[in-house]
Amino acid sequence: MKCLTIFALLCLPICSSYPLNGAAKEEDLDDLDFPQRYLEYYYNLGKDTKQVYRSKDNGPVIKKTQEMQKFLGLEVTGKLDLDTLEMMRKPRCGVPDVGQFHDFLGTPKWRKNHLTYRIVNYTQDLPREAVDSAIEKALRVWEEVSTLTFSRMHEGEADIMISFAVREHGDFYPFDGPGKSLAHAYPPGPGFYGDVHFDDDEKWTEDTSGTNLFLVAAHELGHSLGLFHSDDPEALMYPLYSSFRDLTQFRLSQDDVDGIQSLYGPPPTSPDTPVVPTESSPLESKIPAACDPALSFDAVSTLRGEILFFKDRYLWRKLHWKPQPEFHLISTFWPSLPSDLDAAYEVISKDTVFIFKGNKFWALRGSEVQAGYPKSIHTLGLPPAIQKIDAAVSDKEKKKTYFFTGDKYWRFDEKRQSMEQGFPRLIADDFPGVDGKVDAVVQSFGFFYFFSGSTQLEFDPNARMVTHIFKSNSWLLCNQDREKTDVGF
Repeated sequence: MKCLTIFALLCLPICSSYPLNGAAKEEDLDDLDFPQRYLEYYYNLGKDTKQVYRSKDNGPVIKKTQEMQKFLGLEVTGKLDLDTLEMMRKPRCGVPDVGQFHDFLGTPKWRKNHLTYRIVNYTQDLPREAVDSAIEKALRVWEEVSTLTFSRMHEGEADIMISFAVREHGDFYPFDGPGKSLAHAYPPGPGFYGDVHFDDDEKWTEDTSGTNLFLVAAHELGHSLGLFHSDDPEALMYPLYSSFRDLTQFRLSQDDVDGIQSLYGPPPTSPDTPVVPTESSPLESKIPAACDPALSFDAVSTLRGEILFFKDRYLWRKLHWKPQPEFHLISTFWPSLPSDLDAAYEVISKDTVFIFKGNKFWALRGSEVQAGYPKSIHTLGLPPAIQKIDAAVSDKEKKKTYFFTGDKYWRFDEKRQSMEQGFPRLIADDFPGVDGKVDAVVQSFGFFYFFSGSTQLEFDPNARMVTHIFKSNSWLLCNQDREKTDVGF
């Protein structure tokens, strides 16, 4: 396995991957002090070793250069060519790739599977909710493929303390300004061990226009969980930063998965098919089958790039980086929420999912139910005669939220935080082709998807027409449900 666990460190932070910028120049070949220092620090070259780059022998400098080339995926020549020097010039982690570690007793790993984390402070580059989302998404990357679970603390000492700082920040490993060391983290253990520090001189972003916080955080948290750098360029734990063009397609390499599972084991298998009912397990007989052609959903919502499909006490999670949907109890993530939900929708600008049942609704941010909830649906401006809603969806472009009940709908202005005048209106008038009771609605790929029983309608809001008809469970990788009907072509 390429993704190594950390066997030793003594008060030395595990640093993140770094941006690939700055090309080497031919005149840099004359600066032999730099590659000498590089090999001394990262590859344990003796400090009294003489420089012999112009020599053809097989001395220690040549051997260490070969070792470095092999680890970073270069052609192994032992020569200080332009490719090798350019790789050395790239900003990277401050932890040696080989040697210079002090052994801990046993393998550094957490001796428990549930860990706490706390975000101590924030960068000014991003809204607080964007930082919260990036950190939670980064933790979820590791949670999805292991037995680990995480919960957030807002005060006190957590297992993993996360902070932003510049230059000297109290751990004797100062940051060095923009474009070099992006962050560092410590391996599992008490005190400062497990902590993550981000260099706030970087330009932190949600996309790849600057330094993507999610990608660096996922890498750093791998170190906090006990992983060392991988020599696999495709791995998240490779020491050099690489931004993905499409972050929605991000997924761990098998090398990353093997590494974390070697420490904490694989995740427990989740049920995705019905259990044969028995007299001793009547509840199990109610587990819904993903590929039941009659399957309908209680509610559907996006959540930070995922899509959640709620049914009875359960939910399916459709993740971009995993082809197979996951199946869980709702209580696995939100123990205080009821089952048999009525509706759900996400307001992306608020990083919040709203959940409805009866005349009450809850607000969720990630795995946390927000304080002050549940609230009455009438606080949204719905009339007292309405005691439940059937479905809801928020248009992220127009900043409008639609509430559906019976054959009518209301529209809520997210900017003004008020229900708009002139509603309710008939669903059939403004969404031609959407007939019958609406069970759930979700917005994706620029379309609205209306769920009604086992049928799903794809509605184009620009053309104001239904363009395709699917089975409701077509999202759950059921081959027999992939058939679709074209409408209007």
